[in-house]
Amino acid sequence: MTTNSLPTWPHRPHPILHTATATALDPHPRATTALDPAPAPTTAREHTWSAATDDAPSDVTTTVAPELPASPIATSVLDDRPPAAVLVRPASPQHLPPGPPTSADDRPAAPGADAERLARAGLSRVIEPGDPAALEAFVGLSAAETWELLQTGAPGLERWAGRLAETDPERDLQRAADAGARFVIPGDDEWPTQVEVLEHAGQQNRRGGVPFGLWVRGEADLRQSLETSVALVGARACSSYGEHAAAELAAGLSDKGVAVVSGGAYGIDAAAHRGALAGSGITLAVLACGVDVCYPKANTNLFDRIAAEGLLVSELPPGCSPTKLRFLARNRLIAASTLGTVVVEAAVRSGALNTAGWAEQCGRAVLAVPGPITSRMSEGVHVLVRERNGLLVTSVPDILEAIAPIGHQLTSYPQAPANPTDGFDLEVRRTLDAVPLLRPARPERIAATAALDLETVHECLETLAEADLVEHDEHGWRLSPTHRRSLGQP
Repeated sequence: MTTNSLPTWPHRPHPILHTATATALDPHPRATTALDPAPAPTTAREHTWSAATDDAPSDVTTTVAPELPASPIATSVLDDRPPAAVLVRPASPQHLPPGPPTSADDRPAAPGADAERLARAGLSRVIEPGDPAALEAFVGLSAAETWELLQTGAPGLERWAGRLAETDPERDLQRAADAGARFVIPGDDEWPTQVEVLEHAGQQNRRGGVPFGLWVRGEADLRQSLETSVALVGARACSSYGEHAAAELAAGLSDKGVAVVSGGAYGIDAAAHRGALAGSGITLAVLACGVDVCYPKANTNLFDRIAAEGLLVSELPPGCSPTKLRFLARNRLIAASTLGTVVVEAAVRSGALNTAGWAEQCGRAVLAVPGPITSRMSEGVHVLVRERNGLLVTSVPDILEAIAPIGHQLTSYPQAPANPTDGFDLEVRRTLDAVPLLRPARPERIAATAALDLETVHECLETLAEADLVEHDEHGWRLSPTHRRSLGQP
């Protein structure tokens, strides 16, 4: 048997990949094997023989792997035995003998379901959203490489083995299609690239990282819907004030063409969705469960309407139920996908503050709607303003200015209604203040009251009479009926 040299790899093999293949081929595994970076398609048979097998077919090349530095994960399985001979799968699938599919894993891919999409769909079920252990274990690997590595059952991957055995990506994709949903992954036209900021945004509550993909239910385009969007979040047990404020702000933003993103929960979330639906725009609900699961159940009608007029979004595959950690992981998607996060009501330990924290870590605007100082539901919001650089907002124009580029959507300070005396100088206003309401007074009396000379008072009275603010009769000067009515007097 001829021993060939190892092929040249396009990238540095992951240490777990070496361990995985050696474990499958030898009862005393080594971290010294080679794995073809271009595996054969699932419709072809794969053959694996020991290097000592005499009847290995000609389409399989045998290779003796040299001793390589051990992976930390594989250290416990190394010994002083000589390197094991292993087989390298051929890079060209044409060399493999044809044959019908023999298992669920060998079924032909569904139409449009490429290997990358299948891998990401499988990973979305096997790995919990934002799991930091997965981020560390599979660092540097693509989704397809991570999925292939999980199939090997290598040491160090036991935490995901239980789910892997029951995972069928094609079944999940079909189930999503049956529910009117689709799976959007990086590279798709619909993929919202802004969520990739999560790769560098760190962690909160031991959650973080970019999702493998997003399951989307609804007709709208995900990327276009999120281009101009604002997250509006808050307490579940909100007050009537908070519910009203959330609905009014959401409706105003919707009318301005801004998509409203929230979490579909009770309270502020539901009020924000309803307010947006009452406007002329759309709303998106980012869920901590599958897009075919209605949680909470009481919001089923709301979710159906959102799916019809907006979008339901989740990084969890169909059928998944919500958990506390999934809610926390969901919050990072709400914050990263929008231009800013508005917190309407939140107690000091509200999950809405977790969303605000993610917005801050992602470089998004953090906005806070103030509440009564006597309300515990607004304590967390006030903390955002006082200690975490949250921007206080009270209206739709305030929010638009905060999310717009610098110099755009500028708002003016509130102005009081115009007063008839705004354009008068000080002497005229002092004279008007000295004119009686009903009983006429002589100019001399008015001059004494205003502490002005008589000549100046005569000039000011003429100016006020031209403005229909005072009137004159044979007894003297008094305020005109028009001015009295403006003051709320008879």
